[in-house]
Amino acid sequence: MDKNTAEKLYEAFYMKVYSYVMTLAKDHDDAMEITQETFFKAISTEKGFRGESDSYTWLCAIAKNLFIDECRRKGRFEDAALEEYEDTGKSFEASLMDSETSMRVHRILHSLDEPYKEVFQLRVFGELSFKEIGSIFGKTETWARVTYHRGRIMIQERMDQS
Repeated sequence: MDKNTAEKLYEAFYMKVYSYVMTLAKDHDDAMEITQETFFKAISTEKGFRGESDSYTWLCAIAKNLFIDECRRKGRFEDAALEEYEDTGKSFEASLMDSETSMRVHRILHSLDEPYKEVFQLRVFGELSFKEIGSIFGKTETWARVTYHRGRIMIQERMDQS
C-alpha cells in the first residue's frame, strides 16, 4: 500500500475503528493500542485490501481479531456475577442511561454468548447500523437485526430475573 493511500485510510477511518475497538476493549489504552496495531497491520500486510468488502469492514475484522488475540494473551475472559436489577418503570433503552443500570447491563453482556454480545455492543455502544454489523460478520442486515433483538431480549430477561 502506498503512503498516500495509507494516510487517506487512516484519516478516514481512525475514529470509527477506535470507537469499534472501544466497544470491545472498554479501556482507552487497550483500544488505542489495538487501533494503532490494526492500521499498522492493514498498511504493512503483503496481501492488502482486496476490495471484496468495505474498507471499514475490513479494518474492523482486523481489529476484532487483534482484540481476540489480546484477550487470549492476557487471559481476560472471566465470569462476572450479576447484580440485582430494580424495576424503575423506565423503558429498556432509557434505563441504559442510568449509570448503575448500565453497569448491570455490562455485567450481563459479559456473560452473554457470542454473537449476541458483540452485536448488541456494536449497535448500542458502537452506534453501527445493522448493515455495517451484518457486514462485519459476513451476514445480512436482517441477521444483524434479529441477533440484536434476541440479545436485547436475553438481557431484559436476565435483568428481570435478578
